[in-house]
Amino acid sequence: MRDYDQATAFLGEWGPFQLTIFFLLSASIVPNGFTGLSAVFLAATPEHHCLVPDSANLSQAWKNVSVPWEMKDGVQVRSPCRRYRLNTLGKYSAEGLLPGKDVNVSEIELEKCLDGWTYSQEFYISTIVTEWDLVCENDWKGPLTTSLFFVGVLIGSFVSGQMSDRFGRKKILFATMAVQTGFSIVQVFSVNWEMFTGLFLIVGMGQISNYVAAFILGAEILGKSVRIIFSTLGVCIFYAIGYMLLPLFAYFIREWRMLLLALTVPGIFCIPLWWIIPESPRWLISQGRIGEAEDIIQRAAKKNGITAPEIIFNVAEMQYLKDQSHKTHTFLDLLKTKNIRIITLLSILLWMIISVGYFGLSLNTPNLHGDPYVNCFLSAITEVPAYIIAWLLLRNFPRRYSTSSTLFLGGVVLLFIQLVPPEFGILSIVLVMLGKFGITSAFSMVYVYTAELYPTVVRNMGVGASSMASRLGSILSPYFVYLGAYDKYLPFILMGSLTVLIGVFTLFLPESHGMPLPDTIEEMLRVKGFRYKAGTRLPKKNKGNHKILSNTAL
Repeated sequence: MRDYDQATAFLGEWGPFQLTIFFLLSASIVPNGFTGLSAVFLAATPEHHCLVPDSANLSQAWKNVSVPWEMKDGVQVRSPCRRYRLNTLGKYSAEGLLPGKDVNVSEIELEKCLDGWTYSQEFYISTIVTEWDLVCENDWKGPLTTSLFFVGVLIGSFVSGQMSDRFGRKKILFATMAVQTGFSIVQVFSVNWEMFTGLFLIVGMGQISNYVAAFILGAEILGKSVRIIFSTLGVCIFYAIGYMLLPLFAYFIREWRMLLLALTVPGIFCIPLWWIIPESPRWLISQGRIGEAEDIIQRAAKKNGITAPEIIFNVAEMQYLKDQSHKTHTFLDLLKTKNIRIITLLSILLWMIISVGYFGLSLNTPNLHGDPYVNCFLSAITEVPAYIIAWLLLRNFPRRYSTSSTLFLGGVVLLFIQLVPPEFGILSIVLVMLGKFGITSAFSMVYVYTAELYPTVVRNMGVGASSMASRLGSILSPYFVYLGAYDKYLPFILMGSLTVLIGVFTLFLPESHGMPLPDTIEEMLRVKGFRYKAGTRLPKKNKGNHKILSNTAL
């Protein structure tokens, strides 16, 4: 009995049709690189201190000293949230309040920033923080904004697979593109923080659903040898291209509303792709629409200059495959045996901690030494070699040692940051980027590794549960960055420690490199400390399939 891949093998692997699908679907991911980390600039918090109004009738000399100085990371800066009580300053001299003078400033009464704040415009003309004063007592709203975006990502990842299974990959791809682009445009006209954040949550739902739909559509249309390249280099590299363009847009457009509008416009250019990208023939077959699936393959053959067989899909064979794919399994099957329970628990921890590290380091770039635009660009461009290394490791080396070693690399260098003297700020940035490189490589590999560990009957659910854990990690990540306001090394210590810890736990997972994909829970590789033993072997005819993932969801 032939499967779908055998039935369409006559198309070849890298014809004009496959190249078109590969690059157009990958290009549709570029706006996700904008949106996924746009909060780095939209919600940035510039240097600020209390505003001293003109109505206070103070001379410029008094205005310069009316805000107390305090130590932050070994440097004296103006207090961001307190000022001297203005009506008590008359008995002191302005010069005496300067740092290092004789006046005991601890005796002078302080008050909140009753008249608002003065924000530095060295890097940003405006952000949502400066527009709605999300500082001091309201500084919790900044990380909450980003967290709620990731809550939308969590919701979107939960519903997108079910929606694409019901309505089709193509329809959901373009519908969620419309959600992402349309609600981002509405965000530009937000009148308060609550409106902006509510819309940001909806944008997050569209952002991940679009990403997942494009990933699944490409994996189902493209041939066996192309899928792993599409899953690692195609989707990931084009996401990184979008991420690299983000700081370039932000550098030239420093007002948050215009920046958001500029980041949204490229999504509109994806509209013509509706008439070029076809529906997934696999999905059409699963719905019994075999004639439509054959028409798509016939057009693909014509584009590749190949004469297609008169009958491509045997109705009886495709009906059998459809029936097999609809056998019922539940999430309880992920806890059915001790073996699969351990794999599920370790996978959930692995994905969650990797996500905390990846998004934590990405969102923290404005807080690093130097120019935030340069730092963000370096963080983005670091992902390109990380994805290439991940692809090479997946092709040639054991999964668990590759994943564990990149996690160790990322975690250990983050722990070393606290040992770098303040005057060596560039070295700190190098270590951060090296940490980002290791964690990004592991993030790329873990998709393939997790899919290979789970059997066919629960593979989608296993990867889906792990992906949900990843979204929880991304929701937590802004608060790791937030801790940097109290101690700039604390986020790196926490992320580094957790990354090293999960690198150790990864060694407890079984090895899947060179092993056939399991079809049933009984055929899974056994977890046994740092060793493993294979379960029931698959027939030799299935060998080679371990490298091919046709339906993994992000």
